[in-house]
Amino acid sequence: MNSRKRTHRKPRRKGRGKWLLALIVIIAGAYWFASEVLPNREHIDPDWKGTYNKPIFAKGEILEGTAIGEGDGLKLPLPVIQSVVDPNIRYEQDTKSVILTTPKKLVLLKTDEKTGKINNKPVNLRFAPEEQDGVLYLPADLLEDLYGMEVHEDSASGAVLLMEPGESLEHVTVRDSSRKKNFTVPLRVGKSIHTPILTDMKPGTKLRILETLDEWYYVQLYNGYTGFVKKQDTVPGGSRVVPELAPVLSPGKEKWQSKKINMTWEAVYEVAPKPASIGKLPGVNVVSPTWFSLVDGSGNVRSKADQAYVKWAHDQGMQVWGLFSNSFDPDLTTEALSTFENRMTTILQMLHYAKLYDLDGINIDYENVYTEDGPNLTQFMRELRPLALEYGLVVSIDVTPKSNSEMWSAFLDRRALSNTVDYLILMAYDEHWASSPTAGSVASLPWTSSSATRILEEDGVSPDQLILAVPLYTRVWTETEKDGQTEVKSKAIGMEKAQSIIKEKKLSPKLSEETGQNYVEYEEDGALNRIWLEDAESLGRRVELAKSLGLAGIASWNRSFASAEAWETLKGIAE
Repeated sequence: MNSRKRTHRKPRRKGRGKWLLALIVIIAGAYWFASEVLPNREHIDPDWKGTYNKPIFAKGEILEGTAIGEGDGLKLPLPVIQSVVDPNIRYEQDTKSVILTTPKKLVLLKTDEKTGKINNKPVNLRFAPEEQDGVLYLPADLLEDLYGMEVHEDSASGAVLLMEPGESLEHVTVRDSSRKKNFTVPLRVGKSIHTPILTDMKPGTKLRILETLDEWYYVQLYNGYTGFVKKQDTVPGGSRVVPELAPVLSPGKEKWQSKKINMTWEAVYEVAPKPASIGKLPGVNVVSPTWFSLVDGSGNVRSKADQAYVKWAHDQGMQVWGLFSNSFDPDLTTEALSTFENRMTTILQMLHYAKLYDLDGINIDYENVYTEDGPNLTQFMRELRPLALEYGLVVSIDVTPKSNSEMWSAFLDRRALSNTVDYLILMAYDEHWASSPTAGSVASLPWTSSSATRILEEDGVSPDQLILAVPLYTRVWTETEKDGQTEVKSKAIGMEKAQSIIKEKKLSPKLSEETGQNYVEYEEDGALNRIWLEDAESLGRRVELAKSLGLAGIASWNRSFASAEAWETLKGIAE
């Protein structure tokens, strides 16, 4: 009985094992075939589906936030516009004002109002800005009109694609098949046929190439879907570049494209100088009288302008760039720059004076400014530019050399300012200032060179936009010894006064290669007097520096400090 059981069970056990092994092999083979040979046919939705009703994309990347409206009424959230289009769009919460600036246009919009202003002229809007859940939305057509953006909205998916001027768009299209009816090509999550499918694409579907990866393209459809498609499933679809806006060149600046600027400031304190007393200024082609200043926190402007002076300058073939200062009052400056209304008061008054006195340009001189007011000064210049452009005015701003000084340098964003003006004028003087604890040059040549080079290299300012301002004054430094300490005092003098001291004291100037200037010293009343001279030698070296750097020209502070040899030397900038 036992033997019968053994002979009966053995074949059965052996057959079952073979069957199980075969089944395992079949299953494993099927799994391998399905996973390694057959393409994945699973379909999934993009991650943004169900999260954003109207997702916004730029360069294939989804942005934080969603659009609202559709068609002509499409609106985009301000944070998105600021991140992709223009970070300098301003929103002033107190007045619910939106300020957009381009080189040609200054746009003021108010939340929920269909009227606005462009270059201070009223305009009617098709759709008003609106606020939803604490987010401000602006009409999308503004981006096209102001910035040259292309905005594509897909009605089916709701996706909005933003394309910047100058952006390169390379396309392929889905290939066709003559052998298959209802042929489609899958757009996949990854660069493998075993990854899920986002959508099946019909022949002729246009795809923007975002990246090329071996046998695959990473692409975006114009409905917002992004994924991978095999190269062999596409054909070339052409390429194009989003048109850029034409560059904006100030009509006033166009006159200077083929020649160098040789400007001098006319310091006007109480009474304007009589033109007849000035005499000839050979080589000078721009004068900048210090006529205009900030008078209160509301932005009002005080004027000391003189029509006779303008006529005299124009008769001499010189342009007049009226200087406007902030009176070097930091608290007035804070208030006057704090709101759009105050800034516009200043701008409109300056434009009024420019027209009234037939000015050719405006020179802005803001000094002694709190660091936190720097962005508001830059905004003021952005708002001034398009309006000044309509008047054909040259706009320049005076900047100091770069330093850590809170009130005199740190507030100046030289890179941003260079995008708002025709010229930056570098006031390359006061290396050693009036109350300096040590005596030294007002502007040694190495220090001047470094000051200019840093702005060109660190702030990306174009040389043909930078004017080098040089001093026509120096200082007599008086050093006295008291209780083992050296006390230093200084007095500013002009070039002729310095020469009279040399003559009176019978001094022999010696060239200091360290400063690039002639130097004298003498003792008087028990004190040592030292002078680093501004003369033909020092000015000639500054002219050569400006020419070697390819700068737009030279400016000089100020006309009343100059000797006759100054003008003869400075006119070398044009030679």
